[in-house]
Amino acid sequence: MTDAALIAAELLGEHEERKPFRSIRDRHALENMDEAYDVQAAFVRSLCAKRGCGTAGYKIGLTSPRMQAMCGIPHPLGGRILDDRVYPSGARIPLSAHIRLGIECEIAVRLGADIGPGALPGSVAELAEAVAEIAPAFELIEDRNADYAALDMLSLVADNSWNAGVVLGDFQASWPDLATIEGVLSVNGAEADRGHGRDVLGHPFEPVLWLARHLARSGEALRAGEIIMTGSFVPTRFPEAGQRYRFTLAGLGAVEAEITN
Repeated sequence: MTDAALIAAELLGEHEERKPFRSIRDRHALENMDEAYDVQAAFVRSLCAKRGCGTAGYKIGLTSPRMQAMCGIPHPLGGRILDDRVYPSGARIPLSAHIRLGIECEIAVRLGADIGPGALPGSVAELAEAVAEIAPAFELIEDRNADYAALDMLSLVADNSWNAGVVLGDFQASWPDLATIEGVLSVNGAEADRGHGRDVLGHPFEPVLWLARHLARSGEALRAGEIIMTGSFVPTRFPEAGQRYRFTLAGLGAVEAEITN
């Protein structure tokens, strides 16, 4: 049996000491995803206790083929968002606060109703009824200079799937077809990449369905008001100081972040 509290304490220490990411499985008998999520839960509790904060919702990672190829992991992963790491569009994000900062381009969902065991939506259309608003967003990740060629999915999950915060654009209560919506990333005004909603498991609400089903396995539910990050349209970028990032979703607006020292 994995000692989740022990591993979580080690992870917290590694973050505080700014140590590079390394496999937990090299040190502990972390056998399966259930154990990895147990460690994640303990790690998030420790982070919240140390920071004096709560959680604002969830991130879902590795929802597009390009992201799965980048990490060598063929399925989605979940993590928690701390409520003191939720920033408005235009936020200044300091590199000095991170070992290696990554930035990802996503659609954020704010739920208007609970989604839990016994009442899981059966389709994207049903899930849409529980969505109150959506917004263009950046996820901030902290990969601690991980070696992607040797990435261990259980250790990644245990480390809260690397979530380091989110930057949110303005939420909208209506939206165009999210499967065909185009998102364009620009850096200092020049286009850097682009993708479509269909790149994220076919539709950005599909990851939310995945998350709801994942949580239901352990009797947990998504709650009204929570923010869900649905996964990046394009591969992670590793910004430099002085860069300004803008992710524009056609018909929905944009989110911006400035990278500082």
